[in-house]
Amino acid sequence: MVELAPSILSADFTHLADQVKAAAEGGGTVIHVDVMDGHFVPNITWGPPVVKSLRKVTELPLDCHLMIENPDLFIPEFAAAGADWISVHQEACPHLNRTLHLIKSHNCLAGVVINPATPVDTLSEVLDIVDYVLVMSVNPGFGAQEFIRGSLHKVRRLAEIRAERHLNYRIEIDGGIALDTVTDVVRAGAEILVAGNAVFGHGDPKGNAQRLLKTATEATLLRV
Repeated sequence: MVELAPSILSADFTHLADQVKAAAEGGGTVIHVDVMDGHFVPNITWGPPVVKSLRKVTELPLDCHLMIENPDLFIPEFAAAGADWISVHQEACPHLNRTLHLIKSHNCLAGVVINPATPVDTLSEVLDIVDYVLVMSVNPGFGAQEFIRGSLHKVRRLAEIRAERHLNYRIEIDGGIALDTVTDVVRAGAEILVAGNAVFGHGDPKGNAQRLLKTATEATLLRV
């Protein structure tokens, strides 16, 4: 099943509760929260207080993508604030195994993220631990970037490894997901689609989410 995870990075924060509600009514089933520290990526967003506020306005799972250095220091706070899923970057975690187990110890689903230049093979020792793998299809730090088509082979490879090793992780993708890219992404094997600008950038988030999810669902019929 393909799921849509609207990213609040592109939402109107003066009407955040309404925007999240509209995206959910359009079929969004996970709310994606991009956390940036200005060090690991060249931007600063928000922390646990925003997650705590979101928890009050939606019952959907909150997917916290930590684009930060030293994530071990903050995982307990995000979990306490209401995060349901927490993902960390392979590139930011010198002790990745330990970090993933720390996430699970706080009763959250654990995800690992790879940047566009990071090979899938760097995850071989943790794929039996993670609940999901997030493939970045843009360089992280900003919204509304152009989709990097080279990310598609990573999605396909993750699907192959999962089948070969009889694992259960899900495959998520983030960056440039829109009506003109979503079909190829889903055909490659992605199951959780993070979309910010395509949902919140222009027009009605409900209608935007519906159209994107409809196109994604139709693309599942084209998988080979």
